[in-house]
Amino acid sequence: MSEPSLGEICDRYEQLYPGAVVDVLDDRGLADQTLSPEIAPLRDGMTTAGVAYPVEGRPNRSVDPDENMRNILRMLGDAPEHAVLAYQTNDDRAAHLGELSVVSLKAQGARGAVIDGGVRDVAYILEEEFPVFSRYRTPADAVPRWEILDWGGEAVVGGVAVSAGDVILGDVDGVVVVPERVRVSVLEEAEELADTENEVREAVRGGTAPIDAYDEYDVF
Repeated sequence: MSEPSLGEICDRYEQLYPGAVVDVLDDRGLADQTLSPEIAPLRDGMTTAGVAYPVEGRPNRSVDPDENMRNILRMLGDAPEHAVLAYQTNDDRAAHLGELSVVSLKAQGARGAVIDGGVRDVAYILEEEFPVFSRYRTPADAVPRWEILDWGGEAVVGGVAVSAGDVILGDVDGVVVVPERVRVSVLEEAEELADTENEVREAVRGGTAPIDAYDEYDVF
């Protein structure tokens, strides 16, 4: 059987929830794939699922603003369809994503952004209904105070190594990264787990004792 298309993989992951995916990864010995809990969605109900597009930078008050802006715009323009941008900013002062960037990314078919750093223009981003997860909010623009270094390769984001091609899934519970090499098999197993959990849920609602449900389904 051929591997599903990238769009189908992302769509199917979006129907899942991070807890089920983390449980599958735990069973495989991949126990450190969850980003720092400080990285949270801009509002409850926000979800994202897509293919990782890592971005890395660092604070730099001496950066040339025009050159830096051009590099940031190149990075945005290079973001592929179905991408979830994953920023390691090494910063706690600047906003690394704003409304105009979000408009551009959305038009290109990107699926979200996960930022180990800051965001601004939050009200406008929410109007765009583009999923953004971040560590903090600030009006301070990145361009004159933060330097973009690299994109499209790999970065450590929220304490987790992220490479282009990995799958990122996030909701109000947090964000998990699925390595590319197991993204399809983890997807299939997590779908099976979610189906089983639905059966457990119905059994418990029907009066089955929790321990009996666990004995029957081997999950709880």
